[in-house]
Amino acid sequence: MTQFWVGGYGSDMGGEATGISLLEGDEGREPTTLAHRGTVAGAASPSWLVRHPSLDVVYAALEGSGHVQAFQRTGERSLRALGAPIVAGDAVCHLAVAPSGDHLIASCYGDGRVVRIGLDAAGRTISATGADAAADPYGIDAVGTDTLAIDFTQVLASVTVAAATEEKPRSGLLLFDEMLGLNAPADPEPEPAPVVDPDARVSHAHAAAFLPDGRIATTDLGLDLVRIWRPAPDGLVEDHRVVLPLGVGPRHLVVHPSGHVHVVTEYSCEVFTLETGIDGQWALAAATTVSPGVGVGVDFPAELSRSRDGETLYAGVRGSNTIAALRVRGDGSIVEPLALAESGVDWPRHHLVHDGALLVAGQRSDQIGVIELDERTGVPRGIRHRTSVPAPTCILLA
Repeated sequence: MTQFWVGGYGSDMGGEATGISLLEGDEGREPTTLAHRGTVAGAASPSWLVRHPSLDVVYAALEGSGHVQAFQRTGERSLRALGAPIVAGDAVCHLAVAPSGDHLIASCYGDGRVVRIGLDAAGRTISATGADAAADPYGIDAVGTDTLAIDFTQVLASVTVAAATEEKPRSGLLLFDEMLGLNAPADPEPEPAPVVDPDARVSHAHAAAFLPDGRIATTDLGLDLVRIWRPAPDGLVEDHRVVLPLGVGPRHLVVHPSGHVHVVTEYSCEVFTLETGIDGQWALAAATTVSPGVGVGVDFPAELSRSRDGETLYAGVRGSNTIAALRVRGDGSIVEPLALAESGVDWPRHHLVHDGALLVAGQRSDQIGVIELDERTGVPRGIRHRTSVPAPTCILLA
């Protein structure tokens, strides 16, 4: 039997989830046998879940209250609170646990806080230390003017824009060149630079990932930043930052087996690839649209995940309610759109790659859908199963 913990939105966030719930499916037959077993641990809007690397402990971001709570597994189908909840920040929406298991990083959408939360030997939360706030690279403090226009022509001149020119594998779904009559992507020339109102830009920390060298990358959706941190005894120290093009809205990120970092943007519907140089500084290496079939301003990418081998990325797209598959090539720096498929749910907030399938959390449809993946190409092949779950926002293999 395969089990998944599911986080969701409760009444304080406009949903009907009553805590962490459980999905179960028969081993090897999950796509058609997954069933919701109900709430196993009461909690207010546990919108993001993550596991401890060595203990049977799960951490939940209680988004509505701004707390982080640890839960310990006490039986085959049960969790109980481990210690007291700890304050992280307004609208805490993402957690990432260090490989060492001695701390986690909380990202807070509401106030932009990046917080290091210490963990004891049993996995309890014991301390919370906020890092320095982000400064807007396009704001008054950065340039000494009330508004400004940024020309990214030179900034992006060295960025490789991936092109889907190679023949695509056939599958049960239409691929981009077949679906849209495209033989090449649109002209990658940057759009005219927008005018920035500094007063309208607010820090929104959204996700964190631990890098192979021990540093930490975090996204700031509101200020178009990826911040690189060094752990310190008293918290986090910002090492440097990567400034992304104006208004793209970096949301989630995934570390590729090659060491590259792929970042999906909520507002511009793109995937940016970052790489580190010999000086240890991270920088833009490539950029591509999530899909020629999505629309900026009407579609809003959410989660980004990868296949185990790293050859395929999957982006959930809210709005059109689709899943975009992207192929990763070369040394991990080249990404190109591969296919676009129906997610089978409304508002695909999160998804999880598991055993040849994609489990997709439909926040607004109160469902989790299961999409079969082509074994050879990784392309989504169709919706195999749906099960009812109240306002799901995160799926975690148990």
